[in-house]
Amino acid sequence: MTFLPREIFIDYELCLGCKSCEIACAVEHSETKELLSVLNDPLPPRKRIFVCSAFSKNIPLNCSHCEDAPCLRACPTGALYKEGDLILHARAICLGCGACETACPFGVITRYPNSKVIAKCDRCPDRNTPACVEACPTGAIKFDHRNILEGVRQKAARSLVTGI
Repeated sequence: MTFLPREIFIDYELCLGCKSCEIACAVEHSETKELLSVLNDPLPPRKRIFVCSAFSKNIPLNCSHCEDAPCLRACPTGALYKEGDLILHARAICLGCGACETACPFGVITRYPNSKVIAKCDRCPDRNTPACVEACPTGAIKFDHRNILEGVRQKAARSLVTGI
């Protein structure tokens, strides 16, 4: 049986900018994993997806787990490492220097306030589907096998170029 990697795809045309994905992500990566309890967590909850506005569109951004990841090359300790198709973070050996944060071309690696601990998308390894995907009310954030998403990507690109 061949393992087909799954990845996140965002259809910007469907995003409402509601930021449900941001909230779900922060809660999923909190100590308690409960919305009402996160305020008492020792580290404030930190999202790993960011909804920005540009060109009259809402654009959710998260780690692309780049094939040739600049953040990976910038990390002096190996705290960022590649596992399969993912770029993951080993908190125990991270210096908190911010080199990865500076190197990320999408600006989606951030540090916790008043801390050296970074936060980046890990695709919610304890879940079948990432929290951001489940929280999206319009289905703008999809998580599926690459071969299935390829058709979705092509359709989105065609729509973006042609306006249809």
